[in-house]
Amino acid sequence: MHSYQSFIDLKPIVQSSQHILIFTGAGVSAESGIATFRDALTGLWAQNDPQQLATPEGFLDDPARVWGWYQWRRQQLLACQPNAAHRAIAALAERGLQVTVVTQNVDDLHERAGSREVVHLHGSLLETCCFDCAAPADVPVAQVPLDGAAIAPPACEQCGGLLRPGVVWFGEMLPQDAWSAALAAADGCDLVLVVGTSGLVYPAAQIPQLAWESGATVVHVNTDPVPVAAEREYCLVGPAGEVLPALLSG
Repeated sequence: MHSYQSFIDLKPIVQSSQHILIFTGAGVSAESGIATFRDALTGLWAQNDPQQLATPEGFLDDPARVWGWYQWRRQQLLACQPNAAHRAIAALAERGLQVTVVTQNVDDLHERAGSREVVHLHGSLLETCCFDCAAPADVPVAQVPLDGAAIAPPACEQCGGLLRPGVVWFGEMLPQDAWSAALAAADGCDLVLVVGTSGLVYPAAQIPQLAWESGATVVHVNTDPVPVAAEREYCLVGPAGEVLPALLSG
């Protein structure tokens, strides 16, 4: 079966594609300096189980601890910039191709790089909503000490409930609009680039498989080899910021 390839071998596939689905995970953001979920547990946060910071139950148990951690993560995000992988993806659409970015990441680096059609399966770190009534709210990023701080979340102006980050926590359903858009892209694309993700987080990880079942070619881009065992499936090993500019250049 097909295995690890050179980007040169796969460039004709990219150049002949009409609709490319870019499916990204934490590895892409990590190249911009954004710590992965568990890497981010430093200082005050190192004493917490990650799931206690990312579940509805954990939030209700200690709202200030959870809100403070997410404010720290938002602060970290705003200090980071899109990398060469984000820019290469954004440039792809400028060539007249249909490009859909479906990401598991909760940052806005794809948008800041210039991508316009971005589907966030796990929500957005920069959005805020009410825990009780789900009304959206606009909350500025607080300055949080590097070693962490517990910060009480503001109250919702609509119902008085606690505000929470607009991300999908463990045990919660994916946003229906985002999931429907991802399914449509998987059904309609002819090429999927799976970038910087281990493919272990479900149901999001179903998207590349569904695209393959619909006839698309799947190319994994990862710093670690991804086992491939099917036709129309390939792997490029290396940092996304190096592989994607080479693969996607005209």
